[in-house]
Amino acid sequence: MRKVFAQEIIAYARRENCFFLTGDLGFMALEEVRDALGERFLNCGVAEQNMVGVAAGIAREGFRVFVYSIAPFCYARPFEQIRNDVCFSRLPVCLVGNGGGYAYGHMGPTHHALEDCAAMLALGLDVFAPAFDSDMAPLLAKLDGPAYLRLGYDVRPAGETPPPYAPWRRLLRGDKGILVALGPLGGLAWGAFKDYPADERPDVWAVTEMPLQSVPETIVARLNSGQPLAVVEEHVVQGGLGMQLTYLLAALGVNVKKMLHRAALGYPSGRYGSQAFHRRECGLDVIGIQNMVTNEMEIQS
Repeated sequence: MRKVFAQEIIAYARRENCFFLTGDLGFMALEEVRDALGERFLNCGVAEQNMVGVAAGIAREGFRVFVYSIAPFCYARPFEQIRNDVCFSRLPVCLVGNGGGYAYGHMGPTHHALEDCAAMLALGLDVFAPAFDSDMAPLLAKLDGPAYLRLGYDVRPAGETPPPYAPWRRLLRGDKGILVALGPLGGLAWGAFKDYPADERPDVWAVTEMPLQSVPETIVARLNSGQPLAVVEEHVVQGGLGMQLTYLLAALGVNVKKMLHRAALGYPSGRYGSQAFHRRECGLDVIGIQNMVTNEMEIQS
C-alpha cells in the first residue's frame, strides 16, 4: 500500500495545504512525494519525538501534516509528544505507520506494531486500517483532526475488485455466521472462503475505521437470531477490534451466543520470522481461519 499511498498523497497535496514529514524512511517510495511537495516535504531524520513536535508546530500554522515512519517508530517512540503536542490541541496531524501488525516480520518485535490501534485510540485519534489499495483516497478524504493510518498489504483474491469504500463492507455472503476482519485481513478472509459454498462459509466483512460508531443492521439481526460471530485482527486482544465490537454490541443489547476471536498472540514459540510465519502461529493465516470456521463456528439452535 505504500506506493499507492504515495500516489494519493500527491493528489491530496494538490487540493489541500499540507506538509509531509518522514523519519529518514521511505526510500524507493516517497521520492515522487518529495519532488511534488518541494519545501513542504521534510526529512526530520531518525528523531521521531522531535518530528511529531515539528508536525504539531506546522499544524498550528494551518496545515494538514503527515508524519511517516515504520509503524512502531511512528506511534510508540513519540507517544508523549503525540499526546501532549497533537492530541491535547486536536491538531490536524495524521501519523502514517507503515507495516501494521507483523508486516516487518524477520526484523523482530521492535519493528512489529501489535498494539498500535489500541494505543492511538486511547489518545483519541481516529484509526484507519485500509483493507485494499483503493481505500486510500476515500480514507484521506475523511481526515479531520488527529489520525493514525495503518498501512499493510492488499491481499484480495486475484482478479477481484473490492466493493465501494465504506467503514463496514461485506466481501462475501455466507450462511455460516459472521466473520469480521480488521483491514487487510478482510482480503485474506475473502480469499480463504471465496470458493466455499454459501452454506459452508460465513458472511465476510472488512472493517477499516475505529473507533466503531455503529454495526450494520444485517449483522445485528443475524447475531440476535443465534448465529456465531468471529473476529480476526493482526492486533493484540486488548483494545482491538474484537473488544470494541463486543462492547458496542453489548451496549446495543445484542445477544451474541458464541464468539470466536483470532488476534496477535505475540511470539508463542519465542521465535521470529516472516509475517506469514507469525500469522500462522496465531491462526491468522488462510488455513487457520478456515479451520476456525469449519471446526468451531457452529450455528446456534
